[in-house]
Amino acid sequence: MTKQDPFVKNPVEVQKKLVENIAAYPKSARIMHICGTHERTIAKYGIRSLLPDRIEVLSGPGCPVCVTPDDDIDTAILLAKKGLTVVTFGDMLRVPGTEESLFDARAEGADVRMVYSIDDAVKLAEENPDKEIVFFSIGFETTIPTTAAVVRRGLPSNFSIYTSLKLTPPAINLLVQDINVDAFIAPGHVAVITGTVPYEKFAKLGYPIAVAGFESYDILLGIKMLLDQMAAGTSNVENAYLRAVKTEGNPIAIKMMDEAFDIVDAEWRGLGIIPESGYRLKDKYKEYDAAVKYKSVYEDSLNELREIRKKKKKNCICATILTGKATPADCPMFEKACKPTNPIGPCMVSDEGMCHSWYKYCRD
Repeated sequence: MTKQDPFVKNPVEVQKKLVENIAAYPKSARIMHICGTHERTIAKYGIRSLLPDRIEVLSGPGCPVCVTPDDDIDTAILLAKKGLTVVTFGDMLRVPGTEESLFDARAEGADVRMVYSIDDAVKLAEENPDKEIVFFSIGFETTIPTTAAVVRRGLPSNFSIYTSLKLTPPAINLLVQDINVDAFIAPGHVAVITGTVPYEKFAKLGYPIAVAGFESYDILLGIKMLLDQMAAGTSNVENAYLRAVKTEGNPIAIKMMDEAFDIVDAEWRGLGIIPESGYRLKDKYKEYDAAVKYKSVYEDSLNELREIRKKKKKNCICATILTGKATPADCPMFEKACKPTNPIGPCMVSDEGMCHSWYKYCRD
């Protein structure tokens, strides 16, 4: 059972009541969340098993590691193999590119290091002025403000950033055109930064939205709110995470992101290129943009890897799982060739990946 939350005096009773109310909804419903942490909570506490079969909860592209495309992973590997020091978060080290991972490149002698924050990466650059440090920056709106703050503060001359940063609402915009879904659970940690306003356009299109937190009863409350809207024939943005999310979000964080980055088209694994769904450093910071600074270093090799990728046949279905069209159980390699100790695709690498959560919590 979920741990005690200071905002909920009796979580067990709250959850029982929510499950009863959800079970009373008489129709079928397909609800999608866009958050790897939501999926982990759903899998860990067996939330799907508490719901009637007619109510489905689908997992969307809510894991930043999982949606990072092969091109970006290959570029980071190439930079490391060309003699630069590449630093990034731990999960990214093990995600396979076209032929290998950053972890493999490190085993071959490349200077690849794990950090817990961009501040650690900047400190490494300051302590090693003779090295060129590249921070491979991934993430959603939740973590982007920390990168923006460091950029605005000023960076060492031997430091650059390769960005693979994503915005969530544009992905939802693409999903509603391609999948059969009735409503969305919006990610609470993203909404802490952005607020609830970015999701209003989907409510206007007829999709009920509920911003939810990360305890099991938060998820259940979000589902109940969505079903109540569907029963009433309405579509609004509701906030089931009032203890953390404000309508306007965090204006200071939003301002920092706007000052450091331009919004650009970006590639997502499983969804392709989505218009205005990524961040790139503004021109005034381009001397710190690794994609500009080192393009001539990796461009030819990256084109070669793209050709190799076209000829390769992968049995991994991470791309399909990320769009809610399949579950890990549909993958022929799940639990067999693909395990956390030997991940074939990114969904098995990250704690926020659906395959990782299912392997940990949902196996018989």
